[in-house]
Amino acid sequence: MKSFALELPANYRLHDVLAFHSRDTENVAEEVSAARLRKGMLIDGVPVVLDIGLAPASASCKVDVDGKLSKSAQQRVREAALSILGLRIDPEPFCAFAAKDDMFGPLTLAQPGLRIVQSATVFEALTWAIIGQQINLSFAISLRRTFILQAGRQHSSGLWCYPEAADAVKLSIDDLTSRKFSRAKAETLLRLANLVASGDLRLDVSPTNSIEQISAALLAVKGIGPWTVNYGLLRGYGYADCSLHGDVAIRAALQQLLGEDVKPDMPRTEQILARYAPHRTMAAAHLWASLHPRGDQPDEDSA
Repeated sequence: MKSFALELPANYRLHDVLAFHSRDTENVAEEVSAARLRKGMLIDGVPVVLDIGLAPASASCKVDVDGKLSKSAQQRVREAALSILGLRIDPEPFCAFAAKDDMFGPLTLAQPGLRIVQSATVFEALTWAIIGQQINLSFAISLRRTFILQAGRQHSSGLWCYPEAADAVKLSIDDLTSRKFSRAKAETLLRLANLVASGDLRLDVSPTNSIEQISAALLAVKGIGPWTVNYGLLRGYGYADCSLHGDVAIRAALQQLLGEDVKPDMPRTEQILARYAPHRTMAAAHLWASLHPRGDQPDEDSA
């Protein structure tokens, strides 16, 4: 597959992208430096490393493949690059929408150019959401690393590739529970993998499989609730109108902004966020960022 380049916007926040992809300090499936990002992933069963050189105005993407990729798979690599670099959702429409808003107007001014950085694939986003349920971020990263080493495959360069559903189904419940996964988390993870690998759950968006249909299908999976679905839509599809009213950090940010003694409950949080449809994903990004005034990449709460 040929190399390709992507234009970066003038106010691009490179630090946010690098911070998101460098959360695993052991660099199992991602390697990050000041001007380079390498990401390992499996695309149609083929180990791929996307090697991105970062300049102020552009990203040069080199694709190192251990095998051959179909044209559709090559397009998925390009899509992965857009996701990894946070280029799917343009932040400007939300900034314009919220410019005169008492709550979000100041937030958008404080965090100009803030974007949603995504996982490379939808399956990665969904499995990360399941792994992160009800645990702290550092433990979630540790479990994610275990999952990659158990189900993924190593690229010829040495970097590990995040698994696809077909790889994850080869694991047993005991494989995961013996490595600190709760039984419920392990069961949900493998249940999702089996449904995707068998074709019973389609994750591709098409004229016959809309985001709304995918959301409903995911909600029907035991162990997957509204937070996991919305988080998967955000990190996997770059969907612009995800409601993260079940996210603890979102509620904490609202408590801080409202100057109240306790976090708003989920129904009230949902009502507040509804005012910002169809831009609720960017609203969530700014709420996360408001908890990190130094400008660090906002880390979603794993609870």
